[in-house]
Amino acid sequence: MAIESINPANGKLLRRFDPLTDEALRQKLALAEEAFQVYATVPLGHRALCMRKLAAMLEHETEDLATTITQEMGKPLHAARQEVLKCAAVCRYYADNAARILASEAIPTGQNHSYVRWDPLGIVLAVMPWNFPFWQVFRFLAPALMAGNVGLLKHASNVPQCSIAIESLVRRAGFPRGTFQALLIQAKQVEAVLGDERIAAVTVTGSEAAGRAIAAQAGWLIKKSVLELGGSDPFIVMPSADLDEAVEVAVQARCINNGQSCIAAKRFIVADEIYDDFESRFVAGMEKMRVGDPMKENTDIGPLATRVIVEELEAQVKKAISAGARLLTGGERMLGSGNYFEPTVLAGVPRSCPVYREELFGPVAMLFRVSDLSHAIQVANDTPFGLSASAWTRDPSEQHRLVAKLQCGAVFLNAMVASDPRLPFGGIKRSGYGRELSAAGMREFLNAKTVVIASPTAPPDHDDRLDLLPFADPRHSD
Repeated sequence: MAIESINPANGKLLRRFDPLTDEALRQKLALAEEAFQVYATVPLGHRALCMRKLAAMLEHETEDLATTITQEMGKPLHAARQEVLKCAAVCRYYADNAARILASEAIPTGQNHSYVRWDPLGIVLAVMPWNFPFWQVFRFLAPALMAGNVGLLKHASNVPQCSIAIESLVRRAGFPRGTFQALLIQAKQVEAVLGDERIAAVTVTGSEAAGRAIAAQAGWLIKKSVLELGGSDPFIVMPSADLDEAVEVAVQARCINNGQSCIAAKRFIVADEIYDDFESRFVAGMEKMRVGDPMKENTDIGPLATRVIVEELEAQVKKAISAGARLLTGGERMLGSGNYFEPTVLAGVPRSCPVYREELFGPVAMLFRVSDLSHAIQVANDTPFGLSASAWTRDPSEQHRLVAKLQCGAVFLNAMVASDPRLPFGGIKRSGYGRELSAAGMREFLNAKTVVIASPTAPPDHDDRLDLLPFADPRHSD
C-alpha cells in the first residue's frame, strides 16, 4: 500500500510514495550501523558545528518548511513557522550545552579514582507522530545526534514529505551520511526494524496503542525505550485566580495546534464560586475562534489531520451527550471539503461515560464544577493519563498543594503548559515513561558507564573523554 500525503484542508492528494522494500530497508540499517562506528568518534565540537548549521538552515528555510507542515497536517501557517523556529532553538540548546551534559562526573570513593562517563548507545529508532511533524522529531534528533547516537525515523504515514525534508536538512547541515535516515515504511514493518539486533533503543511519541505494542516488543528484546503518549491535561481555576487571564489562556490552551496536542488543556476544572462566570466567558471565547484555511494568517483553527480523526472526535462528542453531558457550543463537523470540526464545549460529562477518561484530540473541551481545592485535585487525578497540568491560583498554600498532589510530569502555575529544551518533558501513568529534552532527555540514550581506577596516587587531572578536551575552554565553543 502506498504512503500518501493528503492535504487535510481540501482532501487533495499531494504526493504518493512507495514504502521501502525489505532489501532497501536492510541497506539503510547497514548504513546506519556503518555510520555509527564512525560518527561516535567524531569530536563533539564538530557535531556542534553541524548542529548550529542545522539551526541556521531551519531559520533560513522557515517559510518553505512551514508550508510543507501546514499542507500535510493542517495547522495554521503561523503556528507552523513557530514550530520550525522552535526546532532551531533546540538545536542551538544542545550545541551549546552538550559538553556540560556529557562531561565525566568525578565521584569520591576514597583512594580510588572513580567517575561516570556517558557513552552513546548506537542506533535509536524514533517512531514519531504527525501533530508536530518537525518538533517531535527534533526534540529527539538534536540530543541524540549531539550525544553520538545515530537515528532512524519512522514518521507518521500522513506526513512523508516532512520526514524527507528533515533527513535532507540533516544531511545538508554536514552530518555524515547515514547519521539520520527517514524510513518510509508501513506500521507493520516497524516490528522487523526494532527486532534487528543493530537497533539499540526506541523512542515513541504517539497513541497509547502504538506505545503498548512497541514497548512490549522492546521489553521482550530488553531494549531501552522511552514513551511519550497521550494526555488529558487538567486546567484548574480557583477563586483567587486572575479570571480574565485564565479564560484567555484556557481558550488558547484548548485550541493550540487545532486542539491536537498531547499537552493541550482538555479538562477544565473550576471552583463553584467562579464557575458560572468562567463558563460563559470560556464559551464566548471558543465561539470567537476563527476556523478556516490554515494558509491564511488570521486563521485560529485549521482542519484536523485526517478524516478518521474527525469521525472519532464526532463519535466521542455524541457519546458524551447521550450519556448526559450538556453541549454548550459546537459539537458538529463543519460542512464542505476538509476535515473541519467546530470548537466545542461540553459540561458535566458523567464519570460513568468512557469519554470522561479518554483523550479528545481536537478542539473539544470538557468543563467540571468542583467545590474546593481538594475536590479539584481529586477530579484532576481521576484519569489514566499523567502528562501535565495547568493550575490558576494566587494563593501560595494552594500552589504548594497543587504542586505536591497533582499526578503528572509537569505542573504550570498561572501559565499554559509548554515544552522547553531546558526542562525535562514527559509523563507518568498511561502518558508514558522516560523524559525528553534537557540533560535528562539526552541521557535517556546514553550508557552511564562507571569507571574505577585503583591507585594510591592522585587521580589524573584530565578528562577521560578525549573528544571533549579541546572544548573545555568556552572560547572554543564552535
